[in-house]
Amino acid sequence: MPELPNQIDELNESIEVIDKQLVELLAKRAEITTKIGEYKSKAGSPIYVAEAEAQIITNRKSEAKRQGVSPVLIEDLMRRIIRESYHTQSVEFLCTNPSIRKVVIVGGAGALGRIFVDLFERSGYKVAVLEHSDWDRSDTILENAGLVLVAVPIKLTESVIARLTNLPENCILADITSTKQKPLNAMLNAHQGPVVGLHPMFGPDVPSLVKQVVVVCHGRESKQYEWLLQQVRNWGGVLQQCDAKEHDDAMVFIQVMRHFCSFVFGSHLAGENPDLQKLISLSSPIYRLELAMVGRLFAQAPALYADIIFDNKDSVAMLTEFSVKFNHALALVENSDKEKFIQQFTKVSSWFGDYAKQSLIDSKQFLLKADDGRTLIENC
Repeated sequence: MPELPNQIDELNESIEVIDKQLVELLAKRAEITTKIGEYKSKAGSPIYVAEAEAQIITNRKSEAKRQGVSPVLIEDLMRRIIRESYHTQSVEFLCTNPSIRKVVIVGGAGALGRIFVDLFERSGYKVAVLEHSDWDRSDTILENAGLVLVAVPIKLTESVIARLTNLPENCILADITSTKQKPLNAMLNAHQGPVVGLHPMFGPDVPSLVKQVVVVCHGRESKQYEWLLQQVRNWGGVLQQCDAKEHDDAMVFIQVMRHFCSFVFGSHLAGENPDLQKLISLSSPIYRLELAMVGRLFAQAPALYADIIFDNKDSVAMLTEFSVKFNHALALVENSDKEKFIQQFTKVSSWFGDYAKQSLIDSKQFLLKADDGRTLIENC
């Protein structure tokens, strides 16, 4: 077999030149998106506009197809680039209500409270923080407040709200607790002015509010706090409005069951004590994602998740029903009843409908990203 000339070094050098050019282009793009962010701030435009993002991706995919490049690759690349561009744009924001003399965040020194302190300050508001040690001078801190945002742990929320009975008449009282019925009722009882319940569906580790869901449960005088909702939109947040009871009912599935299942899974692993690194090295991308979500839970404050699980009035009933279904499924395995298992599987698949098929498509991208990080995880 004839020897082929060794061109690998030359080819690698060419790739390195192109890679450097890519980095330079990304740096130039970041400079431009920063300027776009400054313009949006002055114009009061939201950072995230779904239609604009979709159009960019559609255009680039069409161009990729003409160039013989994988549209899937380009979509994945563009979504990552656009996500970064939102961060470069999130430097400062237009103040949607300059007449607000002061925003007070109760619990503003906490992990989630600090995010809102930063966002309001970058939007040009005067922000004050009220912590547990500040109650002896709370009257001074709350004086002239146009918005008071309660950002304390769930177990303290109602008792803290009960102390806010001397707010200015037109002051907006809001909270960001993960339950809504009890805090909303407490605010309506404590304050006769505008009231709104908010639930940011994210943790304190988010780099920005772009595409992050914020649930809105209306309380009283919604016109008075429309500027606040618009401010959240300007930050990039996506508002989902619903009734407080509807919210709490949904959170049983979205938060309570998910966190409880992760807790039990993690507890079982710890009890069985397998070699964790061996599990990681042998796992498929989907299992590594599942394991990462369980591990993520145990990297955070246990009291937070205890409050979420224990303080929802429907937790026990829903988790008890879940245990019944778990034991029923276990009985199918114990009895080697594959036929009934398949019947049940098919029934559940029918309930999910088209969402199951879409999930199969969407999850492929998640799994590819999980596979990209395998070396990093193995070297931890």
